Amino acid sequence: MVARPASPRALSAEAAEFVRFCYARRHVGWPELYDEMCAVAGRGLFRGWGSDELAEHGVGFGLFEMPRLASFVNGIVAHDRAQAKGAASVPDAGSGVPTSVARAAAGA
Repeated sequence: MVARPASPRALSAEAAEFVRFCYARRHVGWPELYDEMCAVAGRGLFRGWGSDELAEHGVGFGLFEMPRLASFVNGIVAHDRAQAKGAASVPDAGSGVPTSVARAAAGA
């Protein structure tokens, strides 16, 4: 029997805040930011959350979750850079996750 991974949870506004927290600590791109995210999760530096708590908010660090996470992270970083330059896109219904990022992370 082949084990199938559980469906990933939707990436939440808290997931976006986690990405922003990690990016603020270390202004690097993917995949270096992934390393920082793993370190932060491993030490519980963001709200005391480890990988289990982050998974509840849609952040998974596994190999099969990597493309979705990379897309989400790159979208958040690009959005925040654009916002800093004054060219922000509209966030998704108050979630703090830009609409284009939410769609990409959902695989739409």
